[in-house]
Amino acid sequence: MSIFLDETTPIIVQGITGKEGAFWAGHMIDLGSRVVAGVTPGKEGQEVRGIPVYHSVARAQEAARAEVAMLFVPPRFTKDAVYEALDGGIRKIVTIADGIPLRDQVEIRAAARATGALVVGGNTSGVISPGRSMAGTFPYWITRVYKPGRIGVMTRSGSLTNEVTSMIVEEGFGVSTLIGVGGDPVPGTRFAEFLEAFQNDPGTDGVVIVGELGGTMEEEVALAMEDQRFTKPLVAFIGGRTAPKGKRMGHAGAIVTGSAGTVAAKDQALTRAGALVADRPSKVGTMLRSLLPEAP
Repeated sequence: MSIFLDETTPIIVQGITGKEGAFWAGHMIDLGSRVVAGVTPGKEGQEVRGIPVYHSVARAQEAARAEVAMLFVPPRFTKDAVYEALDGGIRKIVTIADGIPLRDQVEIRAAARATGALVVGGNTSGVISPGRSMAGTFPYWITRVYKPGRIGVMTRSGSLTNEVTSMIVEEGFGVSTLIGVGGDPVPGTRFAEFLEAFQNDPGTDGVVIVGELGGTMEEEVALAMEDQRFTKPLVAFIGGRTAPKGKRMGHAGAIVTGSAGTVAAKDQALTRAGALVADRPSKVGTMLRSLLPEAP
């Protein structure tokens, strides 16, 4: 199963007539995603891969009620696009933009929480249920990485995602839902906020998280495990083990302040909670197999 979208989930694509929007909307359709409408102001009446384009989310929603909005919108326009989707009644939103202003990130998250919505991103590849549907920019045709299965994956890293997920597949597993929460300091939704959905999903046997130094998202996962809010097997890999303190490494959220956010602190918290923590991606699959020896 999937915790965010599947082949029956209607999706609208905001920014569908742009180069990236048209390219990835086409791949979403090829995978099997149910894209029902596109939105670009001033472009109503056009089509992209047979998908009708509307001036606004409101007009798109009149024609085809969507449950997910996929945003291919520049960083400075992302907040308005998220608000427009929320005003249109959409409660699952994915935005891949890198460089959304920090204040906008804070306001997007606040608006999502106030309306009970899930905003994935920014600075992410999105969400995918391999073989079924995606809202994002994943190279789903790489079958050694994107194989359907029963392991949930959450990641802060784009570059490490394919490597870690390939280790899951190599060990004989596949992926139920992969969520890129994003590498910014204030993601729309955090690791721990997805755990309940994975916990309740009968199609997910365990979860792998790909974390990074900086922030407290991994410690929040450990707390959820200690509180028994998440009880399925969990394996983690945390990037940035050799990063110097106080230096940003890649993502805006990957910075250690004082003693908080270090890889060692995250490792200790997760281990104490009962997770297995790999010190290199190549160990993720074998650790997962040790927790789920009979799983398909």
